[in-house]
Amino acid sequence: MIPAKGYAAKNAQDPLDFFHFERRELGPKDVLIDIEFCGICHSDLHQVRNEWGNSMYPMVPGHEIVGRVKQVGTDVTKFKVGDLAGVGCLVDSCNHCKSCKEDLEQYCEQGMIGTYNALELDKVTPTYGGYSDQIVTTEKFVLRIPENLDLARVAPLLCAGITTYSPLKTFGLKKGDKIAVLGLGGLGHMAVKIAHAMGAEVTVLSTSPSKEKDAINLGAHHFQNTKNEEEMTKLMEHFDFIIDTVSAPHDYNFYVNLLKRDGTMILVGAPPEPSQIAGFSLLLKRRRLVGSLIGGLAETQEMLDFCGKHNIMSDIEMINIQDVNHAYERLLKSDVKYRFVIDMKSLKEA
Repeated sequence: MIPAKGYAAKNAQDPLDFFHFERRELGPKDVLIDIEFCGICHSDLHQVRNEWGNSMYPMVPGHEIVGRVKQVGTDVTKFKVGDLAGVGCLVDSCNHCKSCKEDLEQYCEQGMIGTYNALELDKVTPTYGGYSDQIVTTEKFVLRIPENLDLARVAPLLCAGITTYSPLKTFGLKKGDKIAVLGLGGLGHMAVKIAHAMGAEVTVLSTSPSKEKDAINLGAHHFQNTKNEEEMTKLMEHFDFIIDTVSAPHDYNFYVNLLKRDGTMILVGAPPEPSQIAGFSLLLKRRRLVGSLIGGLAETQEMLDFCGKHNIMSDIEMINIQDVNHAYERLLKSDVKYRFVIDMKSLKEA
């Protein structure tokens, strides 16, 4: 076994703290990565505090992982020692069901294996995430990182980037389409950048007027305060797409009515309570309300290459691992622009 160290949640109440554990020895198709940076996703906070009811402890969070290859197995062909590499939200799947064969491992019918808070294929060994010094992952689930991008700012692409890129590609956003990005946080700011690069006309919808300058700087063409009812009324039947990144309760029906005929509202945020939808808001204009979950490995690599071509990176605030609990408190208050990233050198100095 390979000795490893990181920060872990021991239970749902106590702060994350230093943790020694072991990674598996390299198999023939495995890659060992020295982790340099790991992003903090809001889902890390949900899982650490068992807000989804499926948490296993001790838990090492983190699924926005970038670093350099330290060692490869004998049968690895795509990576060599020293290569930049990343690991996203999943580290394995059954690899033989219909979804896996279609490069949609995130929808694996046997259940995808998350980078942390999951069990490996043996159904015994827990997975531990990127708030740590290194990770061992099978080659198929390792991603190539474009050399021209700032490595720290790439980390959040492995969750926030693919979560927004995948549905925009899947549901057919094209040049000239009008798209609204609902919410300007970790997901929303990536949706703005990616939709802009795809050639769409981007409008940010937000309850926070103070975010207008940021929205425009990120690439939005327009900004609308959703609390201004008169101005919002002017946007009825205006958009081809809405990508809804908001996880707080809100009225889906109001936003669906901003869509043109045949428009699509994409849900990537997950409010804690069920949301009602009026049938006629969809029926009368043949609108679609759809959801999307991250992306498969091929599509995630496609997203990284797209971001490399268009110089797209997340806007981040770098922290040391010792400050992770304070970062969680700030995350609860949406006090970050727009993603925390942990500099893992701080762990080596602990």
